[in-house]
Amino acid sequence: MSAGSLFSIGTRAMFANYAALQTTGHNIANANVEGYSRQRVELATSQGQFTGAGFFGKGVDVATVSRMHNAFLTREAATSASVAASDAARAEQLARLENLFPPGEAGLGYATSELLNAMVDLASQPADASTREVVLARALDMASRYASAGARLDTLQAGVAQDLTLGVARVNELTQRIADVNNQIAQVIGYGQPPNDLLDQRDQLIKELSDLVQVTTLPADDGTVGVFLAGGQRLVLGTQVTTLAMVPDEYDISRLSLAVVEQGVPRALPSSLVAGGSIGGLLRFQNEDLVAARNGLGRLATAVATSLNRQQALGLDLRTPPGAGAPLFSIGTPLALPAAGNARDASGNFISPVTLAIADASALAASEYELAPDTATPGQYLLTRRSDGLVRSIASGDTVDGLTITVGPPAPTAGERFLLQPLARAAADMRRVLDDARGIASASPLQASLGLTNTGTASIGSLTIVDPAVDPDQTATITFTSATGDYAWELRDRVSNALLSSGTGTWQAGQPIALNGFELRLSGVPASGDTLAVARTAFPASSNGNALAMAALRDAAMVGGANVTDAYASLMAGVGIKVQTARTAADISAAAADAAQAQVDAESGVNLDEEAARLLQYQQSYQAAAKILQVAQSVFDTLLQTAGR
Repeated sequence: MSAGSLFSIGTRAMFANYAALQTTGHNIANANVEGYSRQRVELATSQGQFTGAGFFGKGVDVATVSRMHNAFLTREAATSASVAASDAARAEQLARLENLFPPGEAGLGYATSELLNAMVDLASQPADASTREVVLARALDMASRYASAGARLDTLQAGVAQDLTLGVARVNELTQRIADVNNQIAQVIGYGQPPNDLLDQRDQLIKELSDLVQVTTLPADDGTVGVFLAGGQRLVLGTQVTTLAMVPDEYDISRLSLAVVEQGVPRALPSSLVAGGSIGGLLRFQNEDLVAARNGLGRLATAVATSLNRQQALGLDLRTPPGAGAPLFSIGTPLALPAAGNARDASGNFISPVTLAIADASALAASEYELAPDTATPGQYLLTRRSDGLVRSIASGDTVDGLTITVGPPAPTAGERFLLQPLARAAADMRRVLDDARGIASASPLQASLGLTNTGTASIGSLTIVDPAVDPDQTATITFTSATGDYAWELRDRVSNALLSSGTGTWQAGQPIALNGFELRLSGVPASGDTLAVARTAFPASSNGNALAMAALRDAAMVGGANVTDAYASLMAGVGIKVQTARTAADISAAAADAAQAQVDAESGVNLDEEAARLLQYQQSYQAAAKILQVAQSVFDTLLQTAGR
């Protein structure tokens, strides 16, 4: 065995240990670099040389520099981080939404109660000008608060849209960088050794992408990976990139949908394909939470404004001459939004109209609806309530959930669709439209009186106007004909006393007498021969009948079977529950993401103590290899000296 073999062994040993020292130094230098995976030099024994005396070793070879990487753990960490980002984004937006529904004196329920309480004061002093001004001030405050809450919902929507747009721009940037790294990896993978730092860079880019949208990856034979949305839509395939964009919703242009751009044309993706990541969380907040809050607020505003306007219309104001009360409030009108693909005329206008009208504000559901022709039944339409997915078949003119829906003409064709938003703009567009305090209709147009010769114990309990078409120029006279409550009634013209109509009925305790657009309730028991008269109010300035009716709305079931205070409390509670649920989900998913990342770090992270120990180990090995060379040099010199003698 020659001295050259000893030189070769020493050289190989020095190179191997130098490579190990270099890799260890690389680990230490990148210990704090996010996404870096610890590397290790893999050493292999060189094949021995056969001699007559046996095999003599030829030293050590550097087989490769391997990356301490677990593909399964890396995928799990990215997926967990995606879910955590989605929950965190939604929780953050819900916390902002919660601020729109404050409790106590800052809340909408308090402002509404204050207005109805002012009606109680008005009933005590129906002709007092300052009391009437207080009612108008309370009405303005209530309308302003509803409008402000609606406007802040619009601001939230605009902020979400901006975040979505920025998020998609970041997605496009990351997918392009992943494609570029794919290209670099494909170019060097043929050398037979893995480009560890490029692989780390790509994994880190995929993790950053997962924070925006949940993705899956599929490795290819050339070292590249395909990146797909969780629903299967391709984002990166080799070096090819699919660009994403945010486009207006097919119905409501204020909302955004995620779309892929194919040959320059965006194609909206179903929301079910966009899961995880901050973009997924923002889309869920926009399409579910924000819509529910807007509809809940709109239902409250619609019920309050409609109820007060209806009662206002049943009374008399203090103008000269007294007239029916003009509306106190205006609200945003119901919307029927056609899908972008519906048929249009030559001017670009949609052909088939759909109109909505509020038939019963107390029966409205806090929901949007989708309407489409029922292809199985001509002339019928399928109405889907988005809040719970309930599907019903209706005809044009039907009333559903307090909403009357009129379709066409012309009728929409198969494939055309509409989004019905009965409540979306109600609160944001709420205004007080009555500015004259004399226009508050505190007086009832009718008043009831007892006959002077009555012998029973009956007295007037209440007189309620139930029909805005009530005619105060018709005087109703009721004469009880038996002790069991039988009565005869007549309607006569107030001026000419001409008989207009007549009839009979039976009164029962606790039941009203309903005639001519009013309901009369009695206290006590009438006797046979007792009479009652219901006629035009002689002095509207002193009448408080309608003010009492408006004050009674405070306890009336005007919002889905609940009074306005309870309805607002329910709306607040609903938002609060969502906030708490979202925070809990965010905490849980964040903990899961941290645990998954900790597993990755345990597998791939750099331990500085361990690397320091390896430095000493490889330093000593390097020094020992140098000693081999030194001995070889000494032996070689001795051989030369011996041979030269």
